[in-house]
Amino acid sequence: MAFSSLQLAQSTMPNGIFKTKTNTFFTKTVFPFTQCANKSLVSNARAITKLTCVNGTTEIATCNHIIGDKNTKLAPLKIGIIGFGNFGQFIAKGMRRQGHSVLATSRSDYSEYCEQNGIQFFRNMEALCEEQPDVILVCSSILSTENIIRSIPIHKLKPDTIFADVLSVKQFPRNLFIEVLPPGFGIVCTHPMFGPESGKNGWTELPFVFEKVRVTDVGAQAEKCTQFLNIFEQEGCRMVEMSCEEHDRHAAGSQFITHTIGRVLSHLNLESTPINTKGYETLLQLTGNTVSDSFDLYYGLFMYNVNATEQIDNLDRAFETVKQKLYGRLHDILRKQIVERVPMQDASNKTSITQLTSLTIPEMNLSEAVAVSSHR
Repeated sequence: MAFSSLQLAQSTMPNGIFKTKTNTFFTKTVFPFTQCANKSLVSNARAITKLTCVNGTTEIATCNHIIGDKNTKLAPLKIGIIGFGNFGQFIAKGMRRQGHSVLATSRSDYSEYCEQNGIQFFRNMEALCEEQPDVILVCSSILSTENIIRSIPIHKLKPDTIFADVLSVKQFPRNLFIEVLPPGFGIVCTHPMFGPESGKNGWTELPFVFEKVRVTDVGAQAEKCTQFLNIFEQEGCRMVEMSCEEHDRHAAGSQFITHTIGRVLSHLNLESTPINTKGYETLLQLTGNTVSDSFDLYYGLFMYNVNATEQIDNLDRAFETVKQKLYGRLHDILRKQIVERVPMQDASNKTSITQLTSLTIPEMNLSEAVAVSSHR
């Protein structure tokens, strides 16, 4: 049952908990209902938007639905996905498993795939937005995101529509959403830390990072946000609530570095051998996984994460440090061999001691230095 308003008795329980004549309990806050005497009549759904006092009684000024049976279920979400490539299709499967309606649009024609998988496909964003989905999920590439968001016909959407993204960088889409979207629109920035390959056997314990950037505390928008996030929680994800700034710091030191190492290794043309170690096989797998992603993705991780340049510099310095340690030790070995095995030059020999010092490491590369050492 649903009411636009409901007369309540004065508070008879602690912490702002009220009791109706029908023995249904409400609180001034969204959840939890830990103080209710009869918990069988209470669910964890949100109901109260505002409480006001009228003539000594308490009234619910706005009530989305009445909390009653604990098994009360909310209507499925209608989720519009913009960008329906491999990742969009992958994420849509989880949403369909959780019973939600999925609408999709993309530059390519996926109408046949959608028809086979119970998804509505639209040729353009205007047609999709006319369906007024509860959530718009942007699954585009990082490089195309701004053009896509600025081209969405926002005027066709409900004023409390929630916008979410799945980009591998977070400050960029957050700032873009805040700039483009009207104040009433909800904003949730997310990053599933997995994809079609790593999540092919399920999402259990795979990290899902999110920040509720701009969502109402109560009301329909709050409910829909909770429903949206519950999709990933119910699929078994490890939910990680984190600010966009913190995410980008961590991602630069983990995801971006991983992609960078994989890209560097790919230029070595590594091949499997009959004596592979486990560590080497891990490197081969890393290289393969990395180059299977487009270079645009890697460039996006660099260009749109303010921490990426610092990580590139750190990696370069770390590599130089390792090289110097190797060269320094090799230099000591060569000098010892030169002093012990090369006789001092007499006056009749045209080769001077000064010329002998030219055999130090700075004048030869690593392969030449190794060759010199091995022939002594």
